[in-house]
Amino acid sequence: MSCLLRTARLSAQLLFASAAAPCRRASRFNVPPSAEFVARPVGVCSMLRLPVQTSAEGLDAAFVGVPLDTGTSNRPGARFGPQQIRAESVMVRRYNASTGAAPFDSLLVADVGDVNVNLYNLPDSCRRIRESYQKIVASGCVPLTLGGDHSITYPILQAVAEKHGPVGLVHVDAHTDTSDMALGEKIYHGTPFRRCVDEGLLDCSRVVQIGIRGSSYAPNPYKYCWDQGFRVVPAEECWMKSLVPLMGEVRQQMGDGPVYISFDIDGLDPAYAPGTGTPEIAGLTPMQALEIIRGCKGLNIVGCDLVEVAPIYDVSGNTALLGANLLFEMLCVLPGVKTM
Repeated sequence: MSCLLRTARLSAQLLFASAAAPCRRASRFNVPPSAEFVARPVGVCSMLRLPVQTSAEGLDAAFVGVPLDTGTSNRPGARFGPQQIRAESVMVRRYNASTGAAPFDSLLVADVGDVNVNLYNLPDSCRRIRESYQKIVASGCVPLTLGGDHSITYPILQAVAEKHGPVGLVHVDAHTDTSDMALGEKIYHGTPFRRCVDEGLLDCSRVVQIGIRGSSYAPNPYKYCWDQGFRVVPAEECWMKSLVPLMGEVRQQMGDGPVYISFDIDGLDPAYAPGTGTPEIAGLTPMQALEIIRGCKGLNIVGCDLVEVAPIYDVSGNTALLGANLLFEMLCVLPGVKTM
C-alpha cells in the first residue's frame, strides 16, 4: 500500500472515529458523517464520505471508480467523472427520506478506490477492469461503479457474468451502444453491449433500454437490438409521463434472475446533465431517472454503474451531483436494504 493511500485511509478512519461519532447511533455499519457534526469540506474525498478500503473483502456493497475515457467517440473528460462525483456526493445524507430506505443501517458499504486503468491502451484497461471486478464479485460484494465512459461496462459484465451467469440488464441511455465497430476498433463506448451479446454475458430476453433517441447512421437503428430480443423504449415514449407503469412491466420482465443496472448520464436531457461527452436533446428528466431506479426495488441486482459524467462541460457541478444521487438511489434498491 502506498504512503498516500495509507495516509488517506488513516485520515478517513480518524474522521469516522472522532468527528462522526455523535451521529453513528452505535451502528455496526459504515455511516456517512452528518454535516451537523462534520463540515462537508472536511476529510478525504470519498464517495458519500465513506471509509476508503483497499479491498472489497467483508463488504456487502462497494463504490468503485473507473476513471477511463479512452473509448470516447466525441468529447473526452469522463476520466474525471469519479473524482467529481465523489466531491459532489457530500450533499447526500444517510437516509432516503422519499423511499424510507436505510442502506447504511442494512449493508456494510465502503469506497474501494479506483481501478488502475491504462489510459494509453484500451484493451489492457479492459483486462485490468475485468480482473479487479473478478476479485470484487468473488468476495460477495455488489459493485456500484463511478465511470468513466461506457466501454467500462463490458469488462465489468465479463466479471459479473462469470459469477452469476448471463444477467438481465436495465440500461438507461440516449444510445443503444450496440455498434459493431468504429474506425476498425471493436471496443469503444458505442459497442459494449454488442460485445456482451457476442460473449453470452446477457440474458437477452431480459434486456430493456430506456431513453434511446437521437439521429442515426442507419434507417433502422434498433434492428440489432430487436433481433436479440431486447426491449427498446425510445425517449419519445417517455415524454411527459410517469415511468412507474413502465417499471412495473420491467420488473415482470426481469423476474428473479440476476440484474445489472447501467445508467449513462446522457440518458437525461442535457438541460439537466450537460456535463457529458455525447449529449442528445429531448431526453429523460431527473424525476423519471428516480422512477426508473426506484422501480428496480425488489430485483436481484448484482451490480450497477453510472457512466459518462464529464465534469469539464458543466462548471456548476450539477451533472456530477445528479450522478452521485443516482448512485445513492441504486444503493437504496439493492437486495437487503431495509426501510425505516
